[in-house]
Amino acid sequence: MGELANCQRCDTVFVKTIRDICHDCYKQEEEAFDTVYAFLQKKKNREATIVEIVAATEVSEELIIKFIKEKRLRASDFPKLAYPCEKCGTGIVTGRLCESCANDIKTDLSRHESIEQLEHTRMKKSKERQYAYYNLERSKE
Repeated sequence: MGELANCQRCDTVFVKTIRDICHDCYKQEEEAFDTVYAFLQKKKNREATIVEIVAATEVSEELIIKFIKEKRLRASDFPKLAYPCEKCGTGIVTGRLCESCANDIKTDLSRHESIEQLEHTRMKKSKERQYAYYNLERSKE
């Protein structure tokens, strides 16, 4: 059984099951998708960009990006459909980050891991030195 939630688009209360939006907003989204898809099905519009689609269909850019992220509109079918990278804004067709930003994050992560490893090694060596016992007395023969 679903739980009560507020619709993300219109803020009405509805029983949440699979979607985060109410049934009425879902119907509106489906109509918008049908409008966008019908526009892109025409041969002359297959290479339209998001800006051109928004201008022709009056469907919001956020909604079109949502359709692309949900893989309802595929870049393999429509080659100029690109949405902005969440970090730098470069146009991408899959994921949330462009390759450059993803590589930057991987580099930063590996640098952080190596620093942590060095810190761990240093702490281990300092603990070993801390427990050393030295006898300064000379034995009498």
